[in-house]
Amino acid sequence: MAQDLTLDLEELRHLHSIAKRPRTLSLLSSEISNLEKISLEAHAPPAPQIPTPISTGAKVAPSPALTYSTLASFSWDQDGDKVKIYVSMEGIDENKIESEFKSISFDVKFHDVQGKNYRCAISKLHKEIVPEKCKVLVKPKRAIITLVKASKGNWLDLHFKDDKLKPNLDKEKDPMAGIMDMMKNMYEEGDDEMKKTIAKAWTDARSGKTADPLGGYR
Repeated sequence: MAQDLTLDLEELRHLHSIAKRPRTLSLLSSEISNLEKISLEAHAPPAPQIPTPISTGAKVAPSPALTYSTLASFSWDQDGDKVKIYVSMEGIDENKIESEFKSISFDVKFHDVQGKNYRCAISKLHKEIVPEKCKVLVKPKRAIITLVKASKGNWLDLHFKDDKLKPNLDKEKDPMAGIMDMMKNMYEEGDDEMKKTIAKAWTDARSGKTADPLGGYR
């Protein structure tokens, strides 16, 4: 085929050289151009074949979300500067602990402890701590979470508690007002039985049926 194309081109070029009419020249030029293009494609090396990807059908399963068992039982103690939380548990790997300390909370996760994941966390501490100074220390049979207090002093509890029932005994305020505030909060937050008891006590005290237990403060 390549040889036929070459002979055809030579003949068309010869005819083009002796042709006189413009239309004939145009037709010959167009055909020569087409044959030259075909000739180049015929002599061009074959394009490399790109192998079609073969699907193995294997699918990678997504990693399951980690689940944690909450450590609700632990012991703790304190001094003026620190709070130490003791978590009794064997098989803890210190390289598999994830800890996060914030100014008013902490979250410590123990991964792959005898095949399970555990979590010890308090979302709102009694008082502020210094996150960058807090740490977790692993012992053979327990872990110790050390919280460094932002201000020295004694903590009444690990958890923050808004003590609404504590009477306000400001020296510049009538002591009775603080006690009445406490009674009011108890009435507002109590159940029906509590409300009945407090209401009856007030009624009896006002009617004189019982001695006024607050008389010593007046």
